[in-house]
Order: sequence, then structure tokens, then C-alpha cells
Amino acid sequence: MLDFLLMTASNAPEVLATTAADIHGEIDIGAGKHIEPELFGLAPYQVVSIAMLFLIAIMIWKKVPGMIAGGLDNRIAGIRQQLDEAKQLRAEAETLRDEYSAKIAGAEKDAEAMKENARHEADAILAKAEADGAAMVARRKQMAEDKIAAAERDAIDDVRNRAASAAAMASRKLIAEKHDAEADRKLADTLIAGI
Repeated sequence: MLDFLLMTASNAPEVLATTAADIHGEIDIGAGKHIEPELFGLAPYQVVSIAMLFLIAIMIWKKVPGMIAGGLDNRIAGIRQQLDEAKQLRAEAETLRDEYSAKIAGAEKDAEAMKENARHEADAILAKAEADGAAMVARRKQMAEDKIAAAERDAIDDVRNRAASAAAMASRKLIAEKHDAEADRKLADTLIAGI
């Protein structure tokens, strides 16, 4: 094979003209014999087997399977750690979701309670305003009635005073016109007799 490579390098055009029989030796197709390449008297499959054993021995000696197993174990441990972190994050996210759902439900209940409380307070304020308005109307009505009654009393008193004054003046006038000294004597005698 080495001869072939050397020959190929120096005589490239001539080598191209050679046949397969020139490279591998003579092949006798009629008799069923041909020459196969050998290395130290070993067949190609034996050389490959020895090379594989030698490669496996070097890998075992250098602890390559342990390194591969360690690398795989490290990788598995890293993946497990990531999965554990993901589970933990998922649990935290679910906890936060539940917490915020509870907060939202509580806020909705609080808002509804505040709305209902505001409605009750508004109704109470409206009822109080109506009651205060009715009380104020009643007070003002009473005050107006009291003023009217006071004005009536004042008017009646004024009318009585004027009537009394007018009657007194009329009686003076009548007495002055119709009452003389003789009538005074008779009146005085009647009074004295009644005592």
C-alpha cells in the first residue's frame, strides 16, 4: 500500500492508467483465489477488532465512561434542579393566583358592602331630611299660627279697647246730654236705699 502511495505521488498520470489488479495483486477469478490486504498477518476485520479493543481500553484507562456518566449525572441533577425550581415557582404562582383571587373576591364583597352601606346611609339621610323638612314645616306652620293667633288677640284687644273708648265717649256724651242734676239726685237716692 505504501508503494502505491509513493508511486501515485511520483507518477500520477501513469498510476491512473493502472488497473485494480495491479494495485491489489493478481486476482484469479476463475480459481476463486485473490489476495487480500493484511497487516502483520491479520485480516482486516481482525485489525478493526484489535483497534476497537485498544480504543475501548484507552477509554476505560482514561475513565471516559465515568466522565460521561458523571457528565450525564451532572446534567440530570441540573435538569432535576430546574424541574424542582419550576415546581416551586409554579406552586408560588398558584399561591399568588389564589391569594389575588381571594383578594379580588374580598374586594368585590367589600365594594358590594360599601355600596349597600352607602345606599342605606343615603336612604337614612333622605328619611332624616324628609323628617327634618316635615318638622320644619310643622314648626313654621305652628309659628305662623301662633303669630296669627297673637295678631288676632292683638286685633281683638285693639277692637275692644277702641270699642270701650268709643262706648265711654258715647256714654259721656249721652250722660252729658241726658243726665242732669235731678237725675243725679234720683240715682244717688236709689243707691243709698240699696245699701
